[in-house]
Amino acid sequence: MTMTLADTTRIDDGVMTPRADRPKRRTFTAEYKLRIVAEYDAAEHGARGAILRREGLYSSHIIEWRKAAQAGAVGALGPRTAERRDREIEQLKARAERAEAELARTRAALDIVGKAHALLETLSESTGTPKPPPR
Repeated sequence: MTMTLADTTRIDDGVMTPRADRPKRRTFTAEYKLRIVAEYDAAEHGARGAILRREGLYSSHIIEWRKAAQAGAVGALGPRTAERRDREIEQLKARAERAEAELARTRAALDIVGKAHALLETLSESTGTPKPPPR
């Protein structure tokens, strides 16, 4: 993907970063979601739109939050940071295990190469062949 000047912004220190002015995704607490769903459900049909506009929400937010609350998943209404963090920890652990396995293979290969070098050096000394000058 090619980055154009339209995709970057200049920060005070002069460094260009991709889409630094891009808005951040909002997160809502479980308490907020429950309060808004209760207020929305208690409001008359004509006042519901005013609640959505005031809070900057869409009706799809209310629908999803209501379904989660009705399913008894009040905990699911909260942000999924713990779930995301746990998944990331598992991924990092797997990555560390793969890196350690690769490190062990590399060390074994270097050990074998070192032994082969020592053997060849010993063989060349026994035949009387002069050593090449060090580089």
